[in-house]
Amino acid sequence: MPDIATLLTFLAALFVLEITPGPDMMLVVARGIGQGRRTALLTVVGMIFVAGIVQVGLLVLGIASLLQAYPAALAVLQWAGAFYMLYLGIRMLVSSLSGQAQKRLVAAHASDWTAVREGAINSLTNPKSLLFMFAFLPQFVDPNVGPIWTQLLVLGSIQKLAGILSLGSVAMASGMVGQWLYRWPALLAWQQRFTGFVMIGLGVRLLLSGNSGSAATGR
Repeated sequence: MPDIATLLTFLAALFVLEITPGPDMMLVVARGIGQGRRTALLTVVGMIFVAGIVQVGLLVLGIASLLQAYPAALAVLQWAGAFYMLYLGIRMLVSSLSGQAQKRLVAAHASDWTAVREGAINSLTNPKSLLFMFAFLPQFVDPNVGPIWTQLLVLGSIQKLAGILSLGSVAMASGMVGQWLYRWPALLAWQQRFTGFVMIGLGVRLLLSGNSGSAATGR
Protein backbone atom coordinates (compact mmCIF):
# COMPACT_ATOMS: atom_id res chain seq x y z
CA MET A 1 0.00 0.00 0.00
CA PRO A 2 1.23 3.55 -0.71
CA ASP A 3 1.91 5.64 2.40
CA ILE A 4 -0.57 8.33 3.51
CA ALA A 5 1.43 11.29 2.15
CA THR A 6 1.79 9.67 -1.27
CA LEU A 7 -1.86 8.69 -1.33
CA LEU A 8 -3.02 12.22 -0.47
CA THR A 9 -0.83 13.70 -3.21
CA PHE A 10 -2.20 11.17 -5.67
CA LEU A 11 -5.80 11.98 -4.69
CA ALA A 12 -5.14 15.68 -5.23
CA ALA A 13 -3.79 15.00 -8.72
CA LEU A 14 -6.69 12.67 -9.42
CA PHE A 15 -9.20 15.35 -8.39
CA VAL A 16 -7.75 17.70 -10.99
CA LEU A 17 -7.93 14.91 -13.56
CA GLU A 18 -11.58 14.18 -12.85
CA ILE A 19 -12.83 17.78 -13.03
CA THR A 20 -10.93 18.60 -16.24
CA PRO A 21 -13.02 17.94 -19.37
CA GLY A 22 -11.49 15.48 -21.79
CA PRO A 23 -12.47 12.97 -24.50
CA ASP A 24 -14.21 10.56 -22.11
CA MET A 25 -16.29 13.27 -20.49
CA MET A 26 -17.21 14.86 -23.83
CA LEU A 27 -18.36 11.53 -25.23
CA VAL A 28 -20.54 10.90 -22.16
CA VAL A 29 -22.08 14.37 -22.53
CA ALA A 30 -22.75 13.77 -26.21
CA ARG A 31 -24.33 10.39 -25.53
CA GLY A 32 -26.46 11.76 -22.71
CA ILE A 33 -27.80 14.70 -24.69
CA GLY A 34 -28.04 12.89 -27.98
CA GLN A 35 -29.30 9.46 -26.90
CA GLY A 36 -30.37 9.61 -23.27
CA ARG A 37 -29.28 8.74 -19.76
CA ARG A 38 -29.24 4.96 -20.24
CA THR A 39 -26.88 5.15 -23.22
CA ALA A 40 -24.63 7.61 -21.39
CA LEU A 41 -24.43 5.37 -18.31
CA LEU A 42 -23.66 2.32 -20.46
CA THR A 43 -20.90 4.35 -22.12
CA VAL A 44 -19.46 4.93 -18.63
CA VAL A 45 -19.71 1.18 -17.95
CA GLY A 46 -17.55 0.57 -21.00
CA MET A 47 -15.03 3.17 -19.88
CA ILE A 48 -14.73 1.96 -16.28
CA PHE A 49 -15.53 -1.76 -16.19
CA VAL A 50 -14.16 -2.77 -19.60
CA ALA A 51 -11.40 -0.32 -20.52
CA GLY A 52 -10.58 0.26 -16.85
CA ILE A 53 -9.99 -3.42 -16.11
CA VAL A 54 -7.82 -3.73 -19.22
CA GLN A 55 -5.79 -0.62 -18.36
CA VAL A 56 -5.23 -1.55 -14.72
CA GLY A 57 -4.30 -5.08 -15.75
CA LEU A 58 -1.76 -3.79 -18.26
CA LEU A 59 -0.41 -1.35 -15.69
CA VAL A 60 0.18 -4.13 -13.16
CA LEU A 61 1.80 -6.31 -15.84
CA GLY A 62 4.35 -3.59 -16.56
CA ILE A 63 3.06 -2.18 -19.85
CA ALA A 64 3.71 1.30 -18.45
CA SER A 65 7.45 0.74 -18.78
CA LEU A 66 6.98 -0.65 -22.30
CA LEU A 67 4.99 2.37 -23.48
CA GLN A 68 7.54 4.72 -21.98
CA ALA A 69 10.29 2.88 -23.85
CA TYR A 70 8.32 2.84 -27.13
CA PRO A 71 6.23 6.05 -27.38
CA ALA A 72 5.19 5.12 -30.93
CA ALA A 73 2.94 2.39 -29.49
CA LEU A 74 0.93 5.02 -27.62
CA ALA A 75 0.61 7.10 -30.78
CA VAL A 76 -0.72 4.09 -32.72
CA LEU A 77 -3.42 3.59 -30.08
CA GLN A 78 -4.40 7.26 -30.26
CA TRP A 79 -4.63 7.27 -34.06
CA ALA A 80 -6.71 4.09 -34.11
CA GLY A 81 -9.19 5.64 -31.69
CA ALA A 82 -9.19 8.91 -33.63
CA PHE A 83 -10.16 7.28 -36.92
CA TYR A 84 -12.85 5.23 -35.17
CA MET A 85 -14.39 8.36 -33.63
CA LEU A 86 -14.25 10.16 -37.00
CA TYR A 87 -16.01 7.24 -38.65
CA LEU A 88 -18.79 7.20 -36.06
CA GLY A 89 -19.25 10.96 -36.17
CA ILE A 90 -19.42 11.16 -39.96
CA ARG A 91 -21.86 8.24 -40.07
CA MET A 92 -24.17 9.97 -37.59
CA LEU A 93 -24.04 13.27 -39.49
CA VAL A 94 -24.85 11.60 -42.80
CA SER A 95 -27.76 9.77 -41.18
CA SER A 96 -29.14 12.94 -39.59
CA LEU A 97 -29.02 14.84 -42.88
CA SER A 98 -30.92 12.23 -44.87
CA GLY A 99 -34.58 12.81 -45.67
CA GLN A 100 -35.95 10.10 -43.37
CA ALA A 101 -33.47 10.69 -40.53
CA GLN A 102 -36.00 12.17 -38.13
CA LYS A 103 -38.28 9.14 -38.42
CA ARG A 104 -35.42 6.72 -37.89
CA LEU A 105 -33.71 8.44 -34.98
CA VAL A 106 -35.27 6.34 -32.25
CA ALA A 107 -34.29 3.14 -34.03
CA ALA A 108 -30.85 4.58 -34.76
CA HIS A 109 -30.05 5.02 -31.08
CA ALA A 110 -27.03 3.05 -29.99
CA SER A 111 -27.72 -0.43 -28.65
CA ASP A 112 -26.55 -1.29 -25.15
CA TRP A 113 -23.57 -3.22 -26.48
CA THR A 114 -22.64 -0.43 -28.90
CA ALA A 115 -22.64 2.13 -26.08
CA VAL A 116 -20.42 -0.09 -23.90
CA ARG A 117 -18.09 -0.87 -26.82
CA GLU A 118 -17.69 2.75 -27.91
CA GLY A 119 -17.09 3.86 -24.32
CA ALA A 120 -14.37 1.22 -23.93
CA ILE A 121 -12.69 2.10 -27.23
CA ASN A 122 -12.77 5.81 -26.45
CA SER A 123 -11.19 5.28 -23.03
CA LEU A 124 -8.59 2.81 -24.28
CA THR A 125 -7.44 5.36 -26.87
CA ASN A 126 -7.89 8.46 -24.69
CA PRO A 127 -4.39 10.01 -24.52
CA LYS A 128 -5.12 11.89 -21.32
CA SER A 129 -6.23 8.82 -19.40
CA LEU A 130 -3.41 6.72 -20.85
CA LEU A 131 -0.71 9.26 -20.08
CA PHE A 132 -1.96 9.70 -16.52
CA MET A 133 -2.11 5.98 -15.89
CA PHE A 134 1.02 4.82 -17.70
CA ALA A 135 3.32 7.84 -17.29
CA PHE A 136 2.16 9.86 -14.28
CA LEU A 137 0.68 7.26 -11.92
CA PRO A 138 3.86 5.12 -11.62
CA GLN A 139 5.64 8.15 -10.14
CA PHE A 140 3.62 7.61 -6.94
CA VAL A 141 5.03 4.12 -6.45
CA ASP A 142 7.67 3.62 -3.76
CA PRO A 143 9.46 0.23 -3.80
CA ASN A 144 10.36 0.72 -0.13
CA VAL A 145 6.75 0.56 1.13
CA GLY A 146 5.61 -2.67 -0.50
CA PRO A 147 5.35 -4.69 -3.72
CA ILE A 148 5.21 -2.45 -6.79
CA TRP A 149 2.41 -4.43 -8.42
CA THR A 150 0.23 -4.00 -5.32
CA GLN A 151 0.72 -0.24 -5.30
CA LEU A 152 -0.04 0.01 -9.01
CA LEU A 153 -3.19 -2.08 -8.52
CA VAL A 154 -4.40 0.10 -5.64
CA LEU A 155 -3.68 3.42 -7.37
CA GLY A 156 -5.09 2.29 -10.71
CA SER A 157 -8.24 0.97 -9.07
CA ILE A 158 -8.74 4.23 -7.16
CA GLN A 159 -8.49 6.18 -10.41
CA LYS A 160 -11.11 4.04 -12.12
CA LEU A 161 -13.47 4.07 -9.14
CA ALA A 162 -13.25 7.86 -9.06
CA GLY A 163 -14.40 7.78 -12.69
CA ILE A 164 -17.65 6.14 -11.61
CA LEU A 165 -18.51 9.23 -9.55
CA SER A 166 -17.35 11.87 -12.02
CA LEU A 167 -18.46 10.34 -15.31
CA GLY A 168 -21.59 8.83 -13.76
CA SER A 169 -22.67 12.26 -12.54
CA VAL A 170 -22.04 13.74 -15.98
CA ALA A 171 -24.07 10.93 -17.58
CA MET A 172 -27.03 11.57 -15.27
CA ALA A 173 -26.97 15.33 -15.81
CA SER A 174 -26.58 15.18 -19.59
CA GLY A 175 -29.25 12.49 -19.77
CA MET A 176 -31.71 14.80 -18.02
CA VAL A 177 -30.95 17.52 -20.56
CA GLY A 178 -31.43 15.05 -23.41
CA GLN A 179 -34.75 13.88 -21.97
CA TRP A 180 -35.95 17.47 -21.81
CA LEU A 181 -34.97 18.07 -25.43
CA TYR A 182 -36.68 14.85 -26.51
CA ARG A 183 -40.08 16.46 -25.98
CA TRP A 184 -39.58 18.37 -29.23
CA PRO A 185 -39.34 15.90 -32.15
CA ALA A 186 -37.88 18.57 -34.43
CA LEU A 187 -34.81 18.66 -32.20
CA LEU A 188 -34.08 14.94 -32.52
CA ALA A 189 -32.06 15.37 -35.70
CA TRP A 190 -30.06 18.13 -34.06
CA GLN A 191 -29.39 15.87 -31.09
CA GLN A 192 -27.88 13.31 -33.44
CA ARG A 193 -25.90 16.00 -35.25
CA PHE A 194 -24.58 17.26 -31.93
CA THR A 195 -23.36 13.77 -31.07
CA GLY A 196 -21.80 13.41 -34.52
CA PHE A 197 -19.97 16.74 -34.29
CA VAL A 198 -18.64 15.89 -30.82
CA MET A 199 -17.32 12.54 -32.06
CA ILE A 200 -15.63 14.20 -35.02
CA GLY A 201 -14.15 16.76 -32.64
CA LEU A 202 -12.84 13.96 -30.42
CA GLY A 203 -11.29 12.27 -33.43
CA VAL A 204 -9.56 15.45 -34.58
CA ARG A 205 -8.35 16.11 -31.05
CA LEU A 206 -6.91 12.62 -30.76
CA LEU A 207 -5.12 13.04 -34.08
CA LEU A 208 -3.64 16.39 -33.04
CA SER A 209 -2.58 15.13 -29.62
CA GLY A 210 -1.06 12.06 -31.24
CA ASN A 211 0.92 14.18 -33.66
CA SER A 212 2.11 16.64 -31.03
CA GLY A 213 2.79 14.03 -28.38
CA SER A 214 1.75 16.52 -25.71
CA ALA A 215 0.84 15.19 -22.28
CA ALA A 216 -2.45 16.64 -21.05
CA THR A 217 -4.37 15.64 -17.97
CA GLY A 218 -8.09 15.00 -17.98
CA ARG A 219 -10.72 12.50 -18.99
